[in-house]
Amino acid sequence: MFAGLQELGVANGEDLKETLTNCTEPLKAIEQFQTENGVLLPSLQSALPFLDLHGTPRLEFHQSVFDELREKLLERVSTIASEGKAEERYKKLEDLLEKSFALVKMPSIQPVVMCVMKHLPKVPEKKLRLVMADKELYKACAVEVKRQIWQDNQALFGDEVSPLLKQYILEKENTLFSNDLSVLHNFFSPSPKMRRQGEVVQKLTQMIGKNVKLYDMVLQFLRTLFLRTRNVHYCTLRAELLMSLHDLDISEICTVDPCHKFTWCLDACIREKFVDNKRARELQGFLDGVKKGQEQVLGDLSMILCDPFAINTLALSTIRHLQELVGQDTLPRESPDLLLLLRMLSLGQGAWDMIDSQVFKEPKMEADLITRFLPMLMTFVVDDYTFNVDQKLPSEEKGQFAYPSAIPEAFAKFLQENRIACEIGLYYILHITKQRNKNAFLRLLPGLVETFSDLAFSDIFLHLLTGNLTLLADEFAQEEFCTSLFDVFFLAACSRKENVHRHVLRLLLHLHHKVAPVKLESLQKALEPTKQSGEAVKDLYNQLGEKLEVHKPSPAQVTESPSVELPLPTVPTPASL
Repeated sequence: MFAGLQELGVANGEDLKETLTNCTEPLKAIEQFQTENGVLLPSLQSALPFLDLHGTPRLEFHQSVFDELREKLLERVSTIASEGKAEERYKKLEDLLEKSFALVKMPSIQPVVMCVMKHLPKVPEKKLRLVMADKELYKACAVEVKRQIWQDNQALFGDEVSPLLKQYILEKENTLFSNDLSVLHNFFSPSPKMRRQGEVVQKLTQMIGKNVKLYDMVLQFLRTLFLRTRNVHYCTLRAELLMSLHDLDISEICTVDPCHKFTWCLDACIREKFVDNKRARELQGFLDGVKKGQEQVLGDLSMILCDPFAINTLALSTIRHLQELVGQDTLPRESPDLLLLLRMLSLGQGAWDMIDSQVFKEPKMEADLITRFLPMLMTFVVDDYTFNVDQKLPSEEKGQFAYPSAIPEAFAKFLQENRIACEIGLYYILHITKQRNKNAFLRLLPGLVETFSDLAFSDIFLHLLTGNLTLLADEFAQEEFCTSLFDVFFLAACSRKENVHRHVLRLLLHLHHKVAPVKLESLQKALEPTKQSGEAVKDLYNQLGEKLEVHKPSPAQVTESPSVELPLPTVPTPASL
């Protein structure tokens, strides 16, 4: 409590104890101690007896004076830190720190010492080491001081950042597995600006401040974790962190990050969920502007394009462009904007391989993707349009057009072997589901059983698919629809992929009342958790069981209805007449 007072020649509790132990007249000794160490203000001595008359303890008085002086001192330190030439004010603060640092462990004085350190751009190394060595001091010091400690101690900074990164990933996963299924409010609904207000991004932004070295450390952590886990949410955080610093006009960092302007432009596209022609040209300019010898920047650009929010925007824009090309009677290879979208998708999807191999070169685009796969998707659009027009014609004018049920073999092959084709194909299926196009959905669904790297069973796709399926709620009463969706697609992967198990249970929790009772019963048996199943699956299954119990119709009570037969009167036979 009195740490450091002796070093400054100020008496403390130990001195008083020693004085009282060795004196013959304790009362006189106490009075002398009070006189020597009290507030040295002559006019105060005559006023103190009035406090005694009011029953105010001297401790309470001295404490209030002390608190007032401390507040004044804190204000004065802040004033010194903001007035005059930088060199002069820092010299004053350094002198003040030198005089007061001995009291840094004294709780009542500590805020003043910490305030002085906070305003110094460079705290002496010796004092930083003392703060770092003491857990309580380290915890109490301001983030401005901690930055100075962290920039030369990557391990300690990593310990501070690691829990925040874990929290961030957990928040993303919780959103993807949320029990709320909706087309309007899904994983991609929050705007970029809203996402950047999240607790983790704000804390990291504050921890980094204007320190380029700390920013580079965080980026290195994100690259390392992305390589180790392949978790694309680290790519989202990389973009969000840069844009959060951009929002605060931290030019010290934004001007040295070569991805800043590209990320800024892409952020505007993500906000609109579409890449328009003007921004497409800007993005292309950044990509084409990567000079020889600076290819390493492609690694960071690919990580920013690997952000699921960027992939979502690029894929949605691709589907929209394909629909426009159908109306314009134009082939995909003739659209520069579409080719740019594919180029960025390819760069984003190749991020992990590029960073892992350290070969910073744009992935080569496969010609078949542009000349065969995309035209095939356009034929699907034409099939849907033709069928819809045919259905609207009067019966006498209708042709013999039956909706094609077979899936082209080449479509399934592309989804299995080409990552970009698979991504676009999955987004096309999300598109037709959102359009409530049951025929197209059932036609293409079998092609999702085997896809590149099991992308059809990724959490992001299943989160979006289950949300869109709520628009086809009435179809769940049909045996054919449920068999295709559950038996052919979902249940094929449930046993080997727990995340699929969870998404199916999420879907049934929302739409169980639409499924035929017999089918629902068989699904409940098929989805029963095993001993190896995680707690999340078991919890969802129990929730489903409870819901089904509530909705189960009670057995009809059989009651004996009163007889409506009336006794017939005896009628005499003709013989008895």
